Amino acid sequence: MSVLERRMRDVLGGFVARGEVPGLVGLVHHRGETHLVAEGTLESGGGAPVGGDSLFRIASLTKAVTAAAAMVLVEECVLRLDEPIDDLIPELAGRRVLRALDAPLDDTVPAVRPITVRDLLTFRLGTGQLWVPGGEDFPILRAMRDPAIDRGPDGPDSGPDEWLERLGALPLMYQPGERWAYHTGADVLGVLIARAAGRALPDFVTERVLEPLGMRDTGYHLPAAELHRLAGSYRPDGSGGVTPRPDPRVWDEPPLFPSGGGAPGLLTTPLDYAAFCRMLLAKGRHDGGRLLSRASVELMTTDHLSPAQKAGSETFLGEGGCQHQGPFPGG
Repeated sequence: MSVLERRMRDVLGGFVARGEVPGLVGLVHHRGETHLVAEGTLESGGGAPVGGDSLFRIASLTKAVTAAAAMVLVEECVLRLDEPIDDLIPELAGRRVLRALDAPLDDTVPAVRPITVRDLLTFRLGTGQLWVPGGEDFPILRAMRDPAIDRGPDGPDSGPDEWLERLGALPLMYQPGERWAYHTGADVLGVLIARAAGRALPDFVTERVLEPLGMRDTGYHLPAAELHRLAGSYRPDGSGGVTPRPDPRVWDEPPLFPSGGGAPGLLTTPLDYAAFCRMLLAKGRHDGGRLLSRASVELMTTDHLSPAQKAGSETFLGEGGCQHQGPFPGG
């Protein structure tokens, strides 16, 4: 065991020993070598140990995979970054924009321009998840919390078309391009990819991203025979430990809403997701060839946000920092 792996084991093992999580897998790829450490079990209370081939819900880590799928279509000129999405997403054409974030839903002005593909990738389409101090009762934030639009990590309770109709019935929070807002752009992007490709999002992502990278254990659902490899889902219990979280998904069936943003998003293993990250590290190359051009990967890993666009989103982005900004990190 390397020095790095011993340090990883000491840190990860502490979380498991204290009962903060049932199990953890840590993976570091550095200078051509992969270091993996696994501690604990798939479920609280014991059972099968976790490992590099254990399956996990990766939630918002789905966003980067969705962005890569979009860039495949950009490189093929099926999508163009600065073209409006109106033709493929008419539900979001002709937008109205709130006069102020706390305004009634009918107090709006016209959007100054259409939403573009770049807006979706950088979460600047003008709407999304916001945490605003004292804003719990703002009409638009109440409307966005409707389970028909956002059920948190479990995703919408409808298919993509119906979800877009519901979202399109609401005004934008901001003018397109004006501000960053979390998550929703990735879900719209997933629908856009499916419509542009003429295929369901899971099918396109599997064929054009996952299979070329050898990510055979990654997808939106599992064969029933593989469910035993899926880690349990938990939430904090308020006393430093965790409690099981009800899971409405039947994971061996395709989802009603295949989310590009991660609610509920992809299932994958640490080893599979490392293959995706290594492709980004190699500027689009992988063991079998090239998935994306160097230019596309550099675009995906560049900060696209101005200070004004980040303002008000410190919960996610930190004070002037770049933490989790979108499929285009920094966007």
